[in-house]
Amino acid sequence: MSIWVLLQGFGLGASMIIPIGAQNAFVLNQGIKRNHHLTTATICSLLDTLFISLGIFGGGALLSSNKTLLTCVTIGGILFLTFYGALSLSSALRSASAEEASTQVLARGRRAVILGALAVTVLNPHMYLDTVVILGSIGGQFEGHDRIAFALGTIMASFVWFYTLSIGAAKLGPTLSQPKVKRGIDLAVAGMMFFIAFHLSQELWTKTLG
Repeated sequence: MSIWVLLQGFGLGASMIIPIGAQNAFVLNQGIKRNHHLTTATICSLLDTLFISLGIFGGGALLSSNKTLLTCVTIGGILFLTFYGALSLSSALRSASAEEASTQVLARGRRAVILGALAVTVLNPHMYLDTVVILGSIGGQFEGHDRIAFALGTIMASFVWFYTLSIGAAKLGPTLSQPKVKRGIDLAVAGMMFFIAFHLSQELWTKTLG
């Protein structure tokens, strides 16, 4: 197994995963709240492992050629991102006391956290394009042990990033959870979600007209 190919996979996987997106925003928020944040990181990493493996070992071409499936995923992603953005905006506009009450309720919601982690991953069209299509097409060019090394590298990047983000946010929680900082993060997350949803809508509209 080539260490160089593994490092290539790690670097490319990191470049796909680290840019801010729905997954990262959700992991960051759960880390700040210390609300099942390690569970969140684990779910996101395991799902990335599944989709990266599917892409590299043959699923990338199938997904990229299935326009109906990609369209359904895109529509689901637009709806979810809009909903998640609205929740973040609502959280930013709440009073401090309301935020504290909300946090106490969320702290008991392991099931809600798990479903949220599943949603930001499975209903994220960019995740499919990055992990299944792009990483799959690149990884599929390797043969034998090199393909396995590339897959392991990209999977390692996912685990390292999500656990680093989750644990780092938890340790900085007292600072990041201050009302003004928290409100700023919520507003930034809301803006990002709305922007991604708008961008996906434009892409879908262009493909439909085309």
